[in-house]
Amino acid sequence: MSALVPRLSATLFAASLLVSCPPGAWAQDSSPWQRDGHSAVRLLAGSRSGPVLLGGIAFQLQPGWKTYWRSPGDSGVPPRFDFSKSDNVEAVTVLWPAPTKFDDGAGGHSLGYHDAVVLPLRIVAKSADKPMTLRAEISYAVCEKICIPVDAKAELAFTSVASTEDSALSAALDTVPKPANVGDPNALTIRDVKRDGKKDVIVDVAAPGTRGINLYVEGPTPDWALPIPTLRDSGIPGIMRFAFELDGVPPGVKPDGAALKFTLVAPDKAYEFNVNLP
Repeated sequence: MSALVPRLSATLFAASLLVSCPPGAWAQDSSPWQRDGHSAVRLLAGSRSGPVLLGGIAFQLQPGWKTYWRSPGDSGVPPRFDFSKSDNVEAVTVLWPAPTKFDDGAGGHSLGYHDAVVLPLRIVAKSADKPMTLRAEISYAVCEKICIPVDAKAELAFTSVASTEDSALSAALDTVPKPANVGDPNALTIRDVKRDGKKDVIVDVAAPGTRGINLYVEGPTPDWALPIPTLRDSGIPGIMRFAFELDGVPPGVKPDGAALKFTLVAPDKAYEFNVNLP
């Protein structure tokens, strides 16, 4: 999994409380680091060309500390972003590198990142020929044995025809799971998704090996809280069988036909599958 998450040198921070640097649009390709006692966050700007731009949110984490994926697993708090105060921005889509699974200290597992990660941003400008400034209000949690909430604000003008952050943003894009379909002729793919009774879902994965391969599942809306799939014996060579129960379905919602998102992660690649539950 370490190959999927960009590694940067961890920075030790002396401050124990969030330092709120006055936000300001810099004529640079990255905003100043907004630091707290255990992490730091900033914005990155890609090259300015056309109405769709690439940016990023970069996190640095102190050794031993972690932050969370969009679906945090058995415990945790996913990051939240507000870009509504930006100038000349029509829409922002956050892209998520494949996460790492780690013990949550309570007998379960959480999904997220450690050391450092860049979340790519796909930004649509209202007018391609006008100045654009991205303003982000960022809420996230950093956890070691305890979790600490962090709120930060960052601001960055997109001005460069050739950004110095293009290579870092391109590397971050490579860590985002690629779209795939069940049964694709890849060495690593989901072969089949089926029900076993009313509660169990079985997912068969074709894999060249078993080391470092994980499967995660998300429901169609954030109020679904499906468990992390666990391994079962498939009895079939070359097939890893994952299973999970339909727990965490919102009250009153029937899961039949629900649009689930599966993220299949190996040490050197990751894929994302959209599947309607049988």
